[in-house]
Amino acid sequence: MSQQSLKDKTIKGTMWSAADAFLGQGVTFLVGIVLARLLSPDEYGLIGICLIFNTVLCGIVDSGFSTALIRKKDCTDEDYNTMFLTNLGISIVLYGLLFVSSPLVAHFFGRQELTALVRATGLLLFFNALSITQVTILTKRIDFKTKTKASLISAILSGIVGIAMAYTGFGVWALVGQMLSKQLLYTLCLWVLNKWWPTLKFSASSFRYMWGFGWKLLVSGLLENIWNQLYQVVVGKFYSPATLGQYTRGREYASIFSSNLSSIIQRVSYPVLSEMQDDKHRMVEGYRRVIKMTMFITAICMISLGAVAEPLIYCLIGPQWHEAATYLPLICISMAFYPLHAVNLNMLKVLGRSDIFLYLEIIKKIIGIIPICIGIFIDIYWMLVASILIGFVSLYLNSWYTGKALGYTFWHQLRDIAPSFGIAFTIAISVFFFKYLPISNWLILPIQIVVGVVVCIIACHKSQLEEYKEVLNMINPILNKIKK
Repeated sequence: MSQQSLKDKTIKGTMWSAADAFLGQGVTFLVGIVLARLLSPDEYGLIGICLIFNTVLCGIVDSGFSTALIRKKDCTDEDYNTMFLTNLGISIVLYGLLFVSSPLVAHFFGRQELTALVRATGLLLFFNALSITQVTILTKRIDFKTKTKASLISAILSGIVGIAMAYTGFGVWALVGQMLSKQLLYTLCLWVLNKWWPTLKFSASSFRYMWGFGWKLLVSGLLENIWNQLYQVVVGKFYSPATLGQYTRGREYASIFSSNLSSIIQRVSYPVLSEMQDDKHRMVEGYRRVIKMTMFITAICMISLGAVAEPLIYCLIGPQWHEAATYLPLICISMAFYPLHAVNLNMLKVLGRSDIFLYLEIIKKIIGIIPICIGIFIDIYWMLVASILIGFVSLYLNSWYTGKALGYTFWHQLRDIAPSFGIAFTIAISVFFFKYLPISNWLILPIQIVVGVVVCIIACHKSQLEEYKEVLNMINPILNKIKK
């Protein structure tokens, strides 16, 4: 693929991937505002417990096969069929295990209603398995337009289902209905729009290739998922489902920017950088540009979000979610670096070093015991502070091998992203203290937004960062079309 062709596909892929994340998530966000006013923190906490197991098991279903095929130069229909059948088989086995063990989950958390809830939400495993191959094919083509259509349709229709169920008194089952209908509709849309249909062709050689590359990523992903969910386990077990509901809501708002941006970068950068793997200089330049532009957007969004956390939460979902407002700033700081983690880990995959990927995950999890223990024995707030510090250590480890192999070290990365964080904290400081004004949050929040936008524009214009110019170059064509 030519450099210009790859550049065009990258730009289009990034824009459609961003649309996929933010349009779909935007609808889900609006639906969540309505549901948060109709449902209680306790009900959200119960679903948070269910998602602990679904998140971990969904990572096992994929088995790292999708990553292996995206990296592979010439994929055949036989490869896709092998992956599809493997994913489907694993999902059926895992759902059976989850169904049987659900009473144990209910007993552990002391809430008997979890038995039925875990069994119902476990159907997400099966629905997800049916979509993985379709998503892999679209990702390999850098075709995120089709994914965006599927995401938007499923988000809108599932939102209607969830709100209708909550309004008519279904309680926590409204959240179950929303999640299941969203994943089912997403899967159906992908099948209809992508038009790839599986057959019963299973290739042992294809399986061996995917397993040989993917099993280390599977173990790494499993460790990562388990570790991330341990925070929810600690809060749900040692505090309460209501507190867990507060924590997950705070985390959900932070994820709107950080996790979505990480997801965008992972989806787009991996196939693009894989295309460059035979040209080291070109790959390093692409790697650096991705980091600078990604962290420019992430830093401004995340740090600013943390600065307006309290008025935002109070206005959107009400004072009953006040604990979420206190957790959100710390979560924002921690998650601000997630996209940087994602880019570095993607580069390890591009370089074919899934073994290093696994070793790093093991080391990071040993170190990560510290915040977990703090959460159990001290307090949630200090657990979040500790997770920020451990995050920097993890980032150093993630960038160690790529820095050694490509000459773009952890310290080079920090130097490149420092101006973006300088602008971000300037914006945050300029708006933070408005929350102490003796006026309604409904007035404070608009003031903070207006001041923040003005300061952002001035700071970005004065700095004239390359990444700022790149963002403008990506946005201008869209604005011009809108004007026409």
